[in-house]
Amino acid sequence: MAENEQALNDVVERSAAILTSAGFPKMPARVVMALTVEESGGLTAVELSEQLGVSAAAISGAVRYLQQIGIVRRVAQTGSRRDRYELPEDPWYAALASKNEIYEVLAAQADAGAASITDPTSIARARLLEMADFYRFFGRRVPELLEEWEQLRSDQAD
Repeated sequence: MAENEQALNDVVERSAAILTSAGFPKMPARVVMALTVEESGGLTAVELSEQLGVSAAAISGAVRYLQQIGIVRRVAQTGSRRDRYELPEDPWYAALASKNEIYEVLAAQADAGAASITDPTSIARARLLEMADFYRFFGRRVPELLEEWEQLRSDQAD
């Protein structure tokens, strides 16, 4: 339990707002931050709903989204009909690693779009080619960055 609950709640809400301004959906951002600071390791949908002051439907949609991107997992509780939602170990890594294939798919789509534009001086064509180059670059670098992250974590654990 935090010494200053209000300060911790402020950090949760500000962090969620920052994630939202960076393009992360608002309610999933609030849920992931609430789970990040939860000492017990997880919360039920009812507990999340009460803690965040939102409806059960809002929590349901948020945890569904977070499960799809690999940041939250649902864990059945023995003897209860309610599931707990928890963060896996190193959820940021898991979410990024699970999306690596998407970069080549996006690059291929950009290539297809560029190929459909016959004018070599087209600004749209240039943007699509740059998009393809960026996603291929990013797709090559993500595994390297994740490997570096794993090494850093390993070194810190020693």
